[in-house]
Amino acid sequence: MKKGKVWLVVGVGVIVAACFLCSACKKGPTETITLSYANFFPPTHVQSQLAEAWIKEIQERTDGAVEITYYPGGTLLKGPEIYEGILKGVADIGMSVIGYTRGRFPAMEFIDLPMGYPSGKVATCVINDFYKDMKLKEFDEVKPLYFMAHGPGIIHSKKPIKTLDDLKGMKIRTYGFGTKIIEGLGAVPVSMGQGDAYEALQKGVAEATLSPSEVLKGWKQAEVIKYTVECYSIGYTAGFFIAMNKEKWDSLPKSVKKVFEEVSEEFIPKHGEAWDASDKEGLDFSLSLGNEIIPLSEEESERWAKALEPVIDGFAKETEAKDIPGTKYVEAIRDLIEKCSK
Repeated sequence: MKKGKVWLVVGVGVIVAACFLCSACKKGPTETITLSYANFFPPTHVQSQLAEAWIKEIQERTDGAVEITYYPGGTLLKGPEIYEGILKGVADIGMSVIGYTRGRFPAMEFIDLPMGYPSGKVATCVINDFYKDMKLKEFDEVKPLYFMAHGPGIIHSKKPIKTLDDLKGMKIRTYGFGTKIIEGLGAVPVSMGQGDAYEALQKGVAEATLSPSEVLKGWKQAEVIKYTVECYSIGYTAGFFIAMNKEKWDSLPKSVKKVFEEVSEEFIPKHGEAWDASDKEGLDFSLSLGNEIIPLSEEESERWAKALEPVIDGFAKETEAKDIPGTKYVEAIRDLIEKCSK
């Protein structure tokens, strides 16, 4: 009797997993679905930890019918390689930065403009709603699971900045579209990645950096700056995608797809909140070192935003020449920032 009972319990477990996988097709037992997930964030980064939490939730809600092997820190694919890697099936799922493949997602690149994002939670809300509301097709080659965006990129400097005039001629580290932002503010862009920013600030190659506040602790840049300027009126962000290989997605049973979509929707605000927590930790760490936060007056904030209007409008007109409704996208993002801020 004992053997019979043990066999029965194990048999029920197998049947439950099989039934979950085949609930939409009635084809009998199916093998476990095995997937791979590539991420460039190091395993200690909160965004990497959230990816792991997402994986765990998928596995639990499918009763073990789905197993996902996680490759953080660029161990399977480096950040700029991830989108192409998903297309080719090197990774089934991946998380990376939209800006790593400039020109491939022209509509989604509007998210990165200095639109005055107040927080990572708002920016993450905006990017997801923007993709849905505009009915974009730029990720049709893959299955976009969800998007996220970091907190506002602002200026952290070695010397005090209180007005727009203080920026004239200042060398500020940035990358990509950030060079146009810095030029629009009257400063001199020094283009490089975060990995080189610490040394550049330390040696005076750059006098400031345009980055989200999380770099102050995450990249230890609070050790080589003295001030953070609360120029949130020009806060930019960077959009990220979490996507799956299209063929792999199409092969999944409907019941499994439903779990993926439900869990992904639940994790959208979690990523935004995590970015904001990282920014706060960065600012707290900077203050603990004796650094100063400089607020801008409402009038001064408006001056900074006005200085960048030609940059934003210029980008919109440039894309309209390529049959992309740039002005419409800018207006949509501004409306979404207001909506998501509520």
